[in-house]
Amino acid sequence: MQASQFKDHLVNQLIPFWNNLEDKENGGFYGYVDKDLRIEKKASKGVIINSRILWFYSAAYQLLKDEELLHKADQAYAFLKEHCYDQLNGGVYWSLTYDGKPLDSIKHTYNQAFAIYALSEYYMASANREALELSYEIYELIEEKCRDKDGYLESFAVDFTLDPNNDKLSENGVMAQRTMNTLLHVLEAYTNLYKADHNQKVKENLKTIINIFETKIYDSDNRRMKVFFDKEYNSLIDLYSYGHDIETSWLMDKTKEVLDDDEYSTIILKMTDLMVSEVLKHAYDENTHALFNECENGINDKKKVWWVQAEAVIGFYNAYQKMPERNDFHEASAKIFDFIQKKMIDQRCGEWYENILPDGTTDLSRGIVHEWKGPYHNGRMCIEMYRRLSVTE
Repeated sequence: MQASQFKDHLVNQLIPFWNNLEDKENGGFYGYVDKDLRIEKKASKGVIINSRILWFYSAAYQLLKDEELLHKADQAYAFLKEHCYDQLNGGVYWSLTYDGKPLDSIKHTYNQAFAIYALSEYYMASANREALELSYEIYELIEEKCRDKDGYLESFAVDFTLDPNNDKLSENGVMAQRTMNTLLHVLEAYTNLYKADHNQKVKENLKTIINIFETKIYDSDNRRMKVFFDKEYNSLIDLYSYGHDIETSWLMDKTKEVLDDDEYSTIILKMTDLMVSEVLKHAYDENTHALFNECENGINDKKKVWWVQAEAVIGFYNAYQKMPERNDFHEASAKIFDFIQKKMIDQRCGEWYENILPDGTTDLSRGIVHEWKGPYHNGRMCIEMYRRLSVTE
């Protein structure tokens, strides 16, 4: 792998694709592109994807210093501030109509976290103090409305009344009151917010989240994260989410670097180093050189999901940087990136297919862009890997 490969994919494929989705009439970016690459201009606009687009352009600008990227970030920020944010109750909605009116007014902790992640990145790119202030407004809402004494809860009505129907982040036939996924992205968001402003209160929140991971989420016997829980942190299903574990491994390491705290560095490394080895052992497909999706009750889901591959490239390379004697980590990262180049990138447009099915065919059942599929995972892969590889070349 070479840094130039990741920069080339970012600059010549991903960025041009997303540039074409700017909605200059209604603001923000179009919310859906079908499998035939037709833009549905009146499709709803998910707030998660808007936040991820804001993060993407903000991070890409900091890497490339292209003013056009900052302009796109400005567009995403303006849409978030003017339409996604609820001026009455605070927080961001789940989705909007194509012209910026509230559509699904659910307030989800996961969604609030992504807004913080994006706003803090935009602040670091633009020095726009208003964006930092808005990120703190949402942070305070999470801390006041979206948690109890034991941790973070999930789904809320528009006025932040708790909603037990967490269908946005529950899957596999369970209805979870707490999820590893939401906690992970609160950790990610607070890490970015702390990096941007070094607020000591946010630092203490990060330590609390790491303690929850260590004592409630991490399965030390199987060296993996449990996924879905009831309110008392009882696990609801035997599910091994390979993508989330490899993503968690490097995101936690990033938190470790930002925190710069010896005690919490030790706690994090006890989890992350073991998790990466387990994912390589159980999830890496020697036939395709890509990662399986997940394992439920001992049965692997063998489809290759786009975001899982992106996180695996970073996760395995991050582990190799920590343990350079583990060439198998480097090899896995490189081979998965080769799989992405050959199978996952849609050569018509430069974006990625969502899934490659176990028989090797492309799953075209969903659009190339939708409320869950934006430039966050693959764009971040390019940015992270370019930075990491540039140091060694």
